[in-house]
Amino acid sequence: MVGLRLRWGPGFARLGKKMMRDVHLAPETDEDDLYSGYNDYNATFDTEDLENDAAFQQALRTSHGRRPPVTAKIPGTSASRPLATGFGSKTMLSSMGRPMTGAIQDGVARPMTAVHAAGYTRGAMRGSAFDPLGQGRGPAPPLEMKNEDSPEEKMKQLEKKVNELVEESCVANSCGDLKLALEKAKEAGRKERVLVRQREQIAAAENINLDLTYSVLFNLASQYAANEMYAEALNTYQVIVKNKMFSNGGRLKVNMGNIYLKQRNYSKAIKFYRMALDQIPGVHVEMRIKIMHNIGVAFIKTGQYADAINSFGHIMGTSPNLKAGFNLILCYFAVGDRDQMKRAFQMLIAVPLEIDYEDKYISPNDDPHTNLLIEAIKKDSLREMEHERKTMAEKYIMTAAKLIAPAIETSFAVGYDWCVEVVKASHYVELANDLEINKAIMYLRQKDFNQAVETLKMFEKKDSRVKSAAATNLSFLCYLENELTEASNYADLAVNSDRYNPSALTNKGNTVFASGDYEKAAEFYKEALRNDSSCTEALYNLGLTYKKLNRIDEALDCFLKLHAILRNSAQVLYQIASIYEIMEDPNQAIEWLMQLISVVPTDSHVLSKLGELYDNEGDKSQAFQYYFESYRYFPSNIEVIEWLGAYYIDTQFCEKAIQYFERAALIQPTQVKWQLMVASCYRRSGNYQKALDTYKEIHRKFPENVECLRFLVRLCTDMGLKEVQEYVTKLKRVEKLKEMREQRVKSGRDGSARGRREGSAGGDTGSTKGERLSVKLRSLSGANEPYESSSNKEIDASYVDPLGPQAERPKTAIRKKTEEDDFADEELGEDLLPE
Repeated sequence: MVGLRLRWGPGFARLGKKMMRDVHLAPETDEDDLYSGYNDYNATFDTEDLENDAAFQQALRTSHGRRPPVTAKIPGTSASRPLATGFGSKTMLSSMGRPMTGAIQDGVARPMTAVHAAGYTRGAMRGSAFDPLGQGRGPAPPLEMKNEDSPEEKMKQLEKKVNELVEESCVANSCGDLKLALEKAKEAGRKERVLVRQREQIAAAENINLDLTYSVLFNLASQYAANEMYAEALNTYQVIVKNKMFSNGGRLKVNMGNIYLKQRNYSKAIKFYRMALDQIPGVHVEMRIKIMHNIGVAFIKTGQYADAINSFGHIMGTSPNLKAGFNLILCYFAVGDRDQMKRAFQMLIAVPLEIDYEDKYISPNDDPHTNLLIEAIKKDSLREMEHERKTMAEKYIMTAAKLIAPAIETSFAVGYDWCVEVVKASHYVELANDLEINKAIMYLRQKDFNQAVETLKMFEKKDSRVKSAAATNLSFLCYLENELTEASNYADLAVNSDRYNPSALTNKGNTVFASGDYEKAAEFYKEALRNDSSCTEALYNLGLTYKKLNRIDEALDCFLKLHAILRNSAQVLYQIASIYEIMEDPNQAIEWLMQLISVVPTDSHVLSKLGELYDNEGDKSQAFQYYFESYRYFPSNIEVIEWLGAYYIDTQFCEKAIQYFERAALIQPTQVKWQLMVASCYRRSGNYQKALDTYKEIHRKFPENVECLRFLVRLCTDMGLKEVQEYVTKLKRVEKLKEMREQRVKSGRDGSARGRREGSAGGDTGSTKGERLSVKLRSLSGANEPYESSSNKEIDASYVDPLGPQAERPKTAIRKKTEEDDFADEELGEDLLPE
């Protein structure tokens, strides 16, 4: 193969000399210097001055350095053209006489395997090392600017805005702002319709973004459903489902079924669930299981338990889960199938939880790194999820056992025993003891205390946790039965078994509180709160203890803390109001009682307490309102009846007071004072005949009542009746008998005279106790003791009205007639006449 010889031009010679000079002038490097040579510069690659190098530019403009186009020798010609090298005048033939590519030889053209070399075209040489300035093509054209006013660009921006609105709607929904989410979804729908119309106008319907349309409609329907606008949500879902261009739109019939289920339209819900189930492939097992579960729930709502059993049975046979197993037990319980209930319970027990148990949280050695890792994973989100799943499984199992235990056997005790045996054979062994305790609680609900105690006593030899729980319940039972010694013993057993059991400590504090040792009881309550700050029973009892110890501020703090936990607890609200009343702050007490009324508006005791506070403050109208409300809800409270009667007497409405005193007479028929008050009301209202009849009825029931006879004598005298002498005779006899009794008591000398005197005084007080007026009635004007007997031998028919003296009638005519006549005779001056 002939070699290609090059000839150096003057420009290349100069460049070569410069390169050699630079090489010889380069300093020697130090082999020991690690960083030597990094700053050296090779002048060979210095192309900055080539533009000013005249010889180099002349070489580029002339034929030096160029290779002329190669021509092939075509058969039939007399001679071949010389192949110019561009660097001399020597002629060279092609290699070994091979015809050039594309040449015709013997009438056949040689195959053209490559028209152009790989990237080495004539135009590609421009701007290269041989044309560093790119003078053959000129400068590159500027970048084409994006036309923002073009229709396509406007549609892209609008599509971007629609996507942003959909995202904002989803974020607002996740934050709980459902109204804003719906507004964003509607705005996205409006802009998406504008986008579709614009694409249709430019005849680009085939470029419509179906995914964007689907997402906008689906989000809008979801937001309608979240805002409980079910009709609009169903219409939007219907638009998606009916559009055949959405391949997966049929799955949204599940959402439509959920809406119908919320609307309690169970038949349509089942219909749409089944339609969705038909459109979901069999490979999507989990989704099909969820839809079948919804169908089973809808069947339960309609009472079609047989169909529900089929759905849940299929789920338990294909992919068992806790909810389906529990619902299957409910269905069998509804139809009363004992054998199937047992079978379903066993299937529920066998459902795999797919969680690792506590073994992985136990350190196999004392490696600090391993211990830190275990402590870290004990509180991570996966651990919490496992704990929630296990708690849910235990809840389902316990609820199912309590439900079916009384139904699967002849008695609930035998049923509980069967459930306990099944649980013991599973990996829920720790639930067996809880079932036994629930068995004892069931005995308590049936008021079979002996069986409950016997069941709980079986746990005395169990492990500490179960023993503590059983002893706590036993202490509670004994405390209710007022067996404080046994209650204290069992409370001690519970505390010794588990010192951190807040219920046991609370029960122990209760027993100490009942014995009167409030300081020690407070210590037990405090310890229970240290172990469990959410133990509301201990906190409430601690507040009562401080109240007993007259530590009012600390008691108030306890009840205020408890109010922060139990916002609507009536007992807590009442205790706070009571403490403010003790602190002599009636305004605060009234305010808390008003909150209590909003929780229990029909509590008569609270209403009467409010009336009492307003009465003490002098607000009679508000006091009357609350006392009247209390009487309306509980018309047997003597204190309320007495206050209302006294209120009407004080306001000179004796007729209205009669009904309250009559009610009091019905409640306490042996107390003569209420009947005397009724008769006095009749007399004060002017109905003397009714008053006389009432006094006669009282005398018939209480023939030795002195005050009644005095009223009868007075009324008969005023009315001029003949029965006056009869009642006078009876009054004399009763007065004489009373005087003889008093003398007999005084003359009694046998035994202890002082004791007899005290006993007789006590007996006399007891005989007249019912005849004494209350403090409220005695506070009325003139309502002094009306039952004082006269020591004179003459008959004293005078009496004092228990209702007090009647109010004087207002005098309307003050001036005398003569004065009026004189005034009439006077002449009126012009200044007195009307204008």
